[in-house]
Amino acid sequence: MAGVSYRAWGLLLALGGVVGFGFRPVFVKLCYAVEPVSPVTLLFLRMLLSLPFFAAVAWWLGYKDARSTTKRAPLTPREWAAVAGLAFVGYYLASFLDFIGLQYVGAGVGRLILFMYPTMVVLLSLVFLKKRPTRRELAALAISYAGIALVVSGQIGARGEDRLFLFGVLMCLSSALSYAIYLVAGSELTRRIGSMRFTAYTMIVATLPAALQFFALEPVSALDLSARLWWTLMAMVVFATVIPVFMVAEALRRIGANQFALIGAVGPVVTVYAGAIGLEEPVTAIQVAGSVLVISGVLLVSLKAKAT
Repeated sequence: MAGVSYRAWGLLLALGGVVGFGFRPVFVKLCYAVEPVSPVTLLFLRMLLSLPFFAAVAWWLGYKDARSTTKRAPLTPREWAAVAGLAFVGYYLASFLDFIGLQYVGAGVGRLILFMYPTMVVLLSLVFLKKRPTRRELAALAISYAGIALVVSGQIGARGEDRLFLFGVLMCLSSALSYAIYLVAGSELTRRIGSMRFTAYTMIVATLPAALQFFALEPVSALDLSARLWWTLMAMVVFATVIPVFMVAEALRRIGANQFALIGAVGPVVTVYAGAIGLEEPVTAIQVAGSVLVISGVLLVSLKAKAT
């Protein structure tokens, strides 16, 4: 009975984390709708408001480790350099590109494109690790990218807004690629220092480039924002950043990555329907068909084949 409860809590945590992350693009679009705010300012505030939470987690993990009888070896200078590089690519750059893209594409489309990062991991493994993809993975790639082609096909044309939509799609694809690079390059380091600690460290370090970018490009008066925008930002930080990070970390520990991948497919669906209801974003039959293809392809590449 205890085992069932342990797994059931893992499934509930996974679902809660996926739903939370699914609402992040919706919160970003809501921020843009409340008042004019640049992606530079939005990213800086998101990272700054998240910083105390992740700093507290890093301190707690260090305190817990200090009291443990089995102590972890401290990170070497080379490992700290790797953490800094991965924080830049995986959290700062991926988030910034996503925030730019969401200025021009709907929340559902943006989330669906970002959801393609597992297929990009396959391509990166082929290019840099010389890991030949299986037939299953090749089929997944074909299905996923055919789905994205369907999703964006209705809005690619010669008009100015169509070109901006395509630019947004490219930014979201670049965001997914940045996150895939982060996963491929950081897999070994994550195992070395632990997923929770690695996430806390990289989120803390990623605040620095976001802050430098803000003070280099924006006046301090850019922080003179309405109370409504501040509350929307805080909701995004708490409910679509901090809480989902810890829910997903614990869920992965309880149920494993393979089962989590199944639940992860709920994310784009949540975003699509939340965007349709809260942002009045249109959902066409072609987009639904493309979404089904993308989700099917990602599940095909994410789920391990059952042992025969």
